[in-house]
Amino acid sequence: MGDTAAVRRRADRARQVADLLRRQIVHGHYARGALPPEAVLAREFGASRNTVREALRLLREEGLVERCPGVGTTVAAEKYPHGLHRLLGLAETLHEHGRVTNQVRTMALIEPPAAVSQRLGLAPGASVVYLERLRRLDGLPLSLDLTYLVRDVGEPLFDADLEHNDIFVLLEGIAGQPLGTAELTLEAVNADPHTAAVLDAPRGAALLMVERLTHLADGRPVDLEFIRFRGDRLTMRGHLNRTVEEDRWP
Repeated sequence: MGDTAAVRRRADRARQVADLLRRQIVHGHYARGALPPEAVLAREFGASRNTVREALRLLREEGLVERCPGVGTTVAAEKYPHGLHRLLGLAETLHEHGRVTNQVRTMALIEPPAAVSQRLGLAPGASVVYLERLRRLDGLPLSLDLTYLVRDVGEPLFDADLEHNDIFVLLEGIAGQPLGTAELTLEAVNADPHTAAVLDAPRGAALLMVERLTHLADGRPVDLEFIRFRGDRLTMRGHLNRTVEEDRWP
C-alpha cells in the first residue's frame, strides 16, 4: 500500500512539474531550444531527478520536447498563441509568427443540414456557402476549417482571394459593417483518419476543436465554423475579468 501511494505521489508531482515546464516552453522561456540539465530542473522545481525525468517523458509523449544524445532535452516544436479575448482571423492573430496561407479544398452553394440553418437563423430550404480550407503557417499545416456562410455575404467570396486573406476581413468589406460578437465552444477531439491525413498529424492525435458562430455588428449571425487545430502547434490564451455584482459587496 505504501509503495502504491509513493508511486501515485511521484506521478502527481511529475504532472505538476510538466505543467510548469510546458508553460515555460510555450512562452519561449528556453529561447535557445535547450532545456537545463535534469539536476538543475530538479533544484528549480524542488523535485527529485526521477520526478523531473518522468515530467520530461510526459512532454516527450506530447511531442513538445525531444531527447538528443550528447545534447540533452530540447524543444521539439514551437506552439503558437491564439488569443481568446478578441475576435480575430487566424492571419490577424498569428501575424507576428509567420505567413498564413489558405488552401481551398471545397467551396460550393449547398442546402445545409437543419442544425446549420437553425444556428444561422435561416428559413428551411435556404442555401448557404460551404467552404473547407486547410490553413498553414509558413507552410506548416495548422488547422482544417469547415465554414457555413449565409448566402448574401458568402457568394461574393467565390471571386475573392481566399488564399491570402482572412474571411473575417473579407466579410466586413462585403457586409459594409464590422463583425460584432461570436459564440465560442472549445473542446478536445481525436483526429479522424481524414483530418489526420490533411493536417499531416498522427491518426488519433489530440486536436483543439473550436465551434464558432460569428455575428455582424447588428447582431445577425453570418458565419458558422468548425475548426480543428493541431494541438501540438497551437495554444489558446485569454484574459478574463470577474465582474462582481454591486450588491454582493458593501
